[in-house]
Amino acid sequence: MGDMSDVTAALVQTAAATDSSQQRRSVEKWADQLAAAPAGGPDLVVLPEAMMHDFGGPAHNLAAVAEPLDGPFVTLLSAQARRLGATMIAGMFEQSDDPHRPYNTLVAVGPDGDLLGAARKVHLYDSFGYRESDRLRPGPIEPVVVAVGGLRVGLMTCYDLRFPEYARLLVEEGADTLCIPAAWVRGPLKEDHWATLLRARAIENTVYALGAAQCGDTYCGLSQVVDPMGVVVAAAGDEEGIVAVTLQPDRLAAARARNPALTHRRITRPPGPAETVR
Repeated sequence: MGDMSDVTAALVQTAAATDSSQQRRSVEKWADQLAAAPAGGPDLVVLPEAMMHDFGGPAHNLAAVAEPLDGPFVTLLSAQARRLGATMIAGMFEQSDDPHRPYNTLVAVGPDGDLLGAARKVHLYDSFGYRESDRLRPGPIEPVVVAVGGLRVGLMTCYDLRFPEYARLLVEEGADTLCIPAAWVRGPLKEDHWATLLRARAIENTVYALGAAQCGDTYCGLSQVVDPMGVVVAAAGDEEGIVAVTLQPDRLAAARARNPALTHRRITRPPGPAETVR
């Protein structure tokens, strides 16, 4: 486990199905694998965007499968977090007050099974010929940061990665690690964008960036962990698997001492009241 202040993390790369019960079994299967690891379970487990139930095709009705935060998926995730003694983060579709458009939500549950936070995807993927906003509702601008050991983990989902101001807002709320579950669609230059933007967010904010992505026919995989100096310290290809890494607060502090760019900012925006994306 290394130094007691270190945080062991496991990023799960997998392909989700459009079957919620199958996906709950998938979470259990990955938890079984993590529990059996000879070094003991990780402190942090990150599962991809839409782990509860995949997006499916454009006509697939996500409102019909959306769940509340106390529904079957979060209940199962909480049970597995308690079993592993780990914080678990995963993507789901959460019921909203719009009956046709749920939220695309990241939930974080602690090792005691309690809900630590729910981050609703702010920026919807109306890009590269796709229109996520036809099926889902954008979340409010309410940065969610959760404590995991000695780290503070800010939550953002997939397309949010393309907006540096949102990552910086999380950093202004105290995040020193960015957690980015994704279902990053394959396509020309898309894989390069994913890898480049993860490194950029890590470098410009001197943070760890954890990108846990779906793989399979639709999505690119390439889950990876980038350290605060922009070095990819662990990564996957496009197959299912687990990216295991040790996150080191000491390395984070050293990077920020060597590159104190955050202290040199001349344009800052103090946190204000929540603003809702219409």
